[in-house]
Amino acid sequence: MIQAVLFDLDGTLADTALDLGGALNALLRRRGLPEKSIEDLRPYASHGANGLLEAGAGISVAHPEHSEWRKEYLEEYGQRYADETVLFDGINELLIEIDQRGLKWGIITNKPARFTDKLVPKLGFAVEPAVVVSGDTCGEAKPSVKPMHYACEQIGVAPQNCLYLGDAERDMLAAKNAGMQAVLVDWGYIAAEDRTEEWLQDSRIAAPLDLLALL
Repeated sequence: MIQAVLFDLDGTLADTALDLGGALNALLRRRGLPEKSIEDLRPYASHGANGLLEAGAGISVAHPEHSEWRKEYLEEYGQRYADETVLFDGINELLIEIDQRGLKWGIITNKPARFTDKLVPKLGFAVEPAVVVSGDTCGEAKPSVKPMHYACEQIGVAPQNCLYLGDAERDMLAAKNAGMQAVLVDWGYIAAEDRTEEWLQDSRIAAPLDLLALL
């Protein structure tokens, strides 16, 4: 019996690609490099600073200047984290329905708390989340199960009574390994090369309100 619905943030609840990509393009401009289109960057927006730097600038974690680029990128994102970010269509309607059914809802994201704590209050959620777990809340981020279990402890709901929605393979892995039902969202940041049919998942939905059929 489902008692709580937990969500990834970037690419699941909120469309953050414009601000994430905009921060990268500002960095590229400053370094005299060509900008990337937001549509090219969008599939990598769920992969955080490291994924965006590699996709947009060719700066991998192994690159000798990676730390410098990452620091500069995060500083840039910190200046624009809520400029163009909005909830996906249907999210608030879904949250209202979840609340009316007496279920709890919360957020488990890999976004650092310094951004999550500022962004979440600005998103205009129709119902306040019962818990928000950031990528550095537990010392380990998804696909670790630690943030998943921590969220369950905070809201007093067992993992087997939770649904978890996300748009990345690590979301599905974390949910399944934690004992939750994993729901893949097709409106998220999924790249053409992602072999989603191979990801662990219990369900797949095309739009937020499609979740109601699973509750």
